[in-house]
Amino acid sequence: MTSIEKAGTFALGDRTVKRIGYGAMQLAGPGVFGPPKDRDAAVAVLRAAVELGVDHIDTSDFYGSHVTNQIIREVLHPYPDDLVIVTKIGSLRGDDGSWDAAFSAEELTQAVHDNLRNLGLDVMEVVNLRLMFDPNVPAEGPIEEPLTALAELQRKGLVKHIGLSHATSRQVADARKICDIVCVQNMYNVAIRNDDPLIDEMAAAGTPFVPYFPLGGFTPLQSEMLNAVAKRLGATLMQVALAWLLRRSPNILAIPGTSSIVHLKENIAAAELELPDDAMSELDAIGKKSA
Repeated sequence: MTSIEKAGTFALGDRTVKRIGYGAMQLAGPGVFGPPKDRDAAVAVLRAAVELGVDHIDTSDFYGSHVTNQIIREVLHPYPDDLVIVTKIGSLRGDDGSWDAAFSAEELTQAVHDNLRNLGLDVMEVVNLRLMFDPNVPAEGPIEEPLTALAELQRKGLVKHIGLSHATSRQVADARKICDIVCVQNMYNVAIRNDDPLIDEMAAAGTPFVPYFPLGGFTPLQSEMLNAVAKRLGATLMQVALAWLLRRSPNILAIPGTSSIVHLKENIAAAELELPDDAMSELDAIGKKSA
């Protein structure tokens, strides 16, 4: 059994994927804007991810824009049969690198076609609707119109499955009245635990939760506590954070991103890290301190 297989698997739509995937955001340039500083390095890390067993890649055509999808196509097309590519729509990048909402039916339709063209696909396996009512935190807002537009693209055969990104629990519930939701992707980690109830609800329903920024939003004190656990276990901070996510709930799919092959291998090795109960208690307390 390889390192990545030790993380186990979980259903994503009608596919089964390993619980550690790869987030392609860092294949783009600084600020997720423009080309990477070292395109050869970006190509190498993406190729290495698949060679190490990654079968779930998270991307978006607004990374770059277009940059990450074009690199993915250059390196991996034609795609392995077991590779699931998940994208996001609902935002556009301004000329200054801003992240702007793009919710109209026309914008969403164009975004799906852009993803298909740049990835070299006829149908997207999973498309997450990125909600942009507040760019910093999930915020309430009406989703019926954009989600109905995306569901129409699904009916036309351009999209196989639909998910949500940056969504509240209420929006997830409302979305399920419109179409099947196969995953939710929100910021969540050992310190930022706002979605604990949502994760448990989704686990009961057999739906994946895909956290991003596994080390985002830490205070200095929280970082110090995490560092102490990592040092004691002889692991990196990221490995401990990922191992905690994997143990937190079986429906969590981790998508750590990196532009370094060394860090990629370290992240995948987190699947082999067994957190003892005392370490889990210490890490759980980090989230309680941030509540």
